[in-house]
Amino acid sequence: MIDRELVKREFKSYVSGYDINDDKIKLKVLHTYKVASNCENIATSLNLSSSDVDLAWLIGMLHDIGRFEQLRRFHTFIDKDSIDHAKFGANLLFNEGLIDRFKVDGKLYPVIESAIRFHNYFVLPCDIDERTLLFAKIIRDADKTDIFRVAVEFSAAVVYDTTEEALKDASISDEVLDASLKHLTVDKEIRKSPVDYIVSHISLVYGLYFPVSLKVVKDQGFLQKVMDFRNDNPQTNERMKLISDEVNSYIEECG
Repeated sequence: MIDRELVKREFKSYVSGYDINDDKIKLKVLHTYKVASNCENIATSLNLSSSDVDLAWLIGMLHDIGRFEQLRRFHTFIDKDSIDHAKFGANLLFNEGLIDRFKVDGKLYPVIESAIRFHNYFVLPCDIDERTLLFAKIIRDADKTDIFRVAVEFSAAVVYDTTEEALKDASISDEVLDASLKHLTVDKEIRKSPVDYIVSHISLVYGLYFPVSLKVVKDQGFLQKVMDFRNDNPQTNERMKLISDEVNSYIEECG
């Protein structure tokens, strides 16, 4: 039902239309392949059929397809300063016909579209069917587990649209600290400072659905490196230590 080699060729062809020397483009290309692999691993851990494993992998390959045009048009990956990249990507695929390039059975369209459209929601809709919900959870976990790697391997300028100088004495806001210590994913609407963006990424761990995802996070070690962030602001360092201790306790208890 899904020709992986064709999908990879078409994806490579699509992104070749963008500046592949741009670090943000490089980030998203690598992220796409990593997330697709994560989706495959999660689906396999759930003992899904081979066709459903392929479907999960495909959703991973297409989940951030809107990011490339977002960057070209708005020069940022920050949705609040540009567009909702998930909604935009779903529209590109299913309203503008981009999905046709990937030669996918039309019967799979509703699940693919919903999983992509919802993958960045703060909370998943409560009225989606069980099968769609499963694939929406898979892509959300796969995406989040790779974000920790991205935050380590790429600069603050690429990941957070900020500078090392801006991070030097930035603080963690009370609202973001409170949410993280309550084991909540941080609502992007309450982020105020550059370090709030780092904490919001750390707190993605609390939104993971599947045991294998927590195991991957623990084994990879990227999340711990993100939590090792320190700057010249003593209060920020104290708060980051609190956050790190809470996350590590959570992983040990639930992982």
